[in-house]
Amino acid sequence: MPIVVNLDVVMAKRKISAGDLAKAIDITPANLSVLKNGKAKAVRFTTLEALCKALECQPGDILEYVSEEEF
Repeated sequence: MPIVVNLDVVMAKRKISAGDLAKAIDITPANLSVLKNGKAKAVRFTTLEALCKALECQPGDILEYVSEEEF
């Protein structure tokens, strides 16, 4: 899939654990894991907004488009 999720990179830069982030944005650790590992088929804007607020970042810091040739 040409959309790469860099959530783990942003979390590492902010030094926040998956458990703490899941609590901060009010989702289950399992659902955060699905997002973090790039297995999600969709992301709600409300979830993306909560992630950006909690991590003090922009959506482009979390999601990246990579062309098929690069992927």
